[in-house]
Amino acid sequence: MKKILIFLMALVTLAVTTPVFASPPQSTIGTHQRKNQSIMELPPYERAVLIIKHHETLHDSRKHWPYLGYGHRKLPGEKYFRGYKMSEREADALLRKDLNKFIALFSDFKKSDALLLGVLSYNIGPGAVKKSSVYRKLKAGDRNIFKAYTAHCNYKGKFHRGLYKRRCQEFVALFTP
Repeated sequence: MKKILIFLMALVTLAVTTPVFASPPQSTIGTHQRKNQSIMELPPYERAVLIIKHHETLHDSRKHWPYLGYGHRKLPGEKYFRGYKMSEREADALLRKDLNKFIALFSDFKKSDALLLGVLSYNIGPGAVKKSSVYRKLKAGDRNIFKAYTAHCNYKGKFHRGLYKRRCQEFVALFTP
């Protein structure tokens, strides 16, 4: 029952009241633009970026090393070091680069499914996604994936309400039945 209530809460939040967290591009700013728009009015890729930014937040590499930016894990050969001060703009570019890399891993799927699997990979890793029932179901053409998708909400072996809310938001904002 709690899971259903959390899902409904996430659905209402996304579909009705979620403001866009990022500033719109300068070319779209006009006198008739609404100050708050629903995240659902954005293209799916931009929705995915906003959801990741909202849940990952900007990491401080002194406290969260080897993670920096919006949850990027430093890879061998990258210029980053403990204490590196990353700007929001640089973190956004790194998030998009990582997300594009994960989406490309699922290029044999429909574009919307590749985006959903890419977003899940951003959080749990592409290896775990490729072993998941979500991956197998989508590969087989089964669109009934809600339960399988929201099953990826454990942290250190225990159910995590925040991760469940994140999965519900991702599912509602990105999944195309």
